[in-house]
Amino acid sequence: MPKITSLRRLPLDAKHRWMFVAILFYGILVKNNIVGSSDTNDTCRPKNVLFASAIKPQYQFPSGLKETDYNLTINFSNKSHHCVPCKPPGKKPGGAITLPRPDRNNGTGISMEDAAKIMNNISVLLESIGNDSTATITIGNIKGVITKLPPKNQTNIIIGTTTSGDINILEDNDSMTDFSVQIPSEASAMAVKKNSSFAALLVFPGILQDDPKSFFLNNEGIGIEMGTEISNLSHTIDITYRNVNKNGSIASCRSWDGKGKKVIWITDGCKTKETNGSITCQCSHLTFFAILMSPPPGNISSSDFTSLTYITSIGCGLSMFFLAVALFMYCLIRKGKASQATKILMNLFVSMFTLNFSFLVNESIANLGNFGACVAAAAVMHYTMLATISWFFIEGLHFYFTLWKLPTDIKHYMMKICAAGWGTPAVVVIALVALRQYDYMVIYTDNGNSAKMCWISNAVVHQGVNVGYYAVVFIFTFIVFIMTVRKIVLLKPAEGKAQETSSIRTNAFSILGLFLLLGITWAFAFFSYGPLLIASYYIFTILNSFQGFFLFIYYFNSSKITREDRSFTASGTTTDTSNTVVTNPH
Repeated sequence: MPKITSLRRLPLDAKHRWMFVAILFYGILVKNNIVGSSDTNDTCRPKNVLFASAIKPQYQFPSGLKETDYNLTINFSNKSHHCVPCKPPGKKPGGAITLPRPDRNNGTGISMEDAAKIMNNISVLLESIGNDSTATITIGNIKGVITKLPPKNQTNIIIGTTTSGDINILEDNDSMTDFSVQIPSEASAMAVKKNSSFAALLVFPGILQDDPKSFFLNNEGIGIEMGTEISNLSHTIDITYRNVNKNGSIASCRSWDGKGKKVIWITDGCKTKETNGSITCQCSHLTFFAILMSPPPGNISSSDFTSLTYITSIGCGLSMFFLAVALFMYCLIRKGKASQATKILMNLFVSMFTLNFSFLVNESIANLGNFGACVAAAAVMHYTMLATISWFFIEGLHFYFTLWKLPTDIKHYMMKICAAGWGTPAVVVIALVALRQYDYMVIYTDNGNSAKMCWISNAVVHQGVNVGYYAVVFIFTFIVFIMTVRKIVLLKPAEGKAQETSSIRTNAFSILGLFLLLGITWAFAFFSYGPLLIASYYIFTILNSFQGFFLFIYYFNSSKITREDRSFTASGTTTDTSNTVVTNPH
């Protein structure tokens, strides 16, 4: 790049006109060189660009001269540059509409209930536009724009903000601003077909998130309205924020349908796309939008993640196979003469089988990108998990009745416990579906890879419902477990060495089986903090993914032991009643 060290601007007379011609020629030359270089982009091409460098030249005035004098030095010290337009992008709307802010607006924000009312009534502003095709909207600190739709030949509508915060209608060849929204022509055509004639966008500042650990980008929400329902677009509405500094947070595009008093932000119909510091929400419907910024979860190493995935897949697959074998054995052999305890165990097997199956297919469904299917997968997996926990509780309750020889000949006993085991989780899941708590969840590893699942999106709800539900069950089942172990330890030894050895083996097997039956292995999740985090992951994964396999072994051996006990009793051998306090219920 040439360097002009000194250029003396002389008085305006014919003698020095050649100097101004030289300066003009130099400016054109610089412009052409920059536009043709590999460092430029399309923003350099508009004719209004003369010196198309974003680097500010250094103006140096010799000693004794002032800025108003004619001596000017231009120094380009850095050849790296990028091009910017010399005028603000877009076309400023012709009209301007100013309205008072809502009464409940405190000047810094607005309730989403008021925001919904504004968007629902925005069509009345069309009369205020007059002959203008577009107009800016100012409602307190809320800014936006409204534009009339042409009856034919609809085109994409691009709306963006300038550095001063004004909202303009952008042209296709305008440089993109830090915030822009593109509404496809498909949406405009759909609106016109439904007798609507406008499109409006408002930016609502001061939108707060209930979870203190997360926040909305710029603390703002975007409302887009076209006077009719617009959904299932094949060409998405693109909401883009550029030059975003996430500071390690995870961005997620959310939407709210504007209905009801409770605001629930979901990912339904929106995809989040991140590229070179930009975040784009690609949404197939019109509503309120915001980008939720959440802290990343505690990442695990990629090697641990891979190992845990393999263990889970193998364990769940093996458990499903043996649980299916146990259910097959029960249906063909023991169903007609099964005890209440065996029927309860079979219900536990059914819930565990469906839990393992729903867990294995969950990630595949999440990767389909179908939000409805993801919600269904999350609801089914959550239901089967809560059902499994419920049957742990029923196992403990029935074992308590057996331990203390309480009567179980209650009218419709099995029907009542089945209603509790399968009905209680259904109530919880239906409530969470109604509250829209099921969504995509992303698990990150330390190398940047991730896995997507369908689960409860709100961590507080997850802790309260799942951890709280299991904690209550665990307290009861653990008390039953301790009481049972105490009974076993206090048993009088049987007569004869052979019988004593057999009793020890049987009691040890019963304690281990009870530990699995009551779901106490799930309590290792309580230790997933601090230095025990990774170790608890492995212990929890191994014990619980293979739990179905372990329970099959317990069921098979307990059936064998029961048959042996019956044969032993039939042969005429008797034992002291104190030795039969703890019996195998299966």
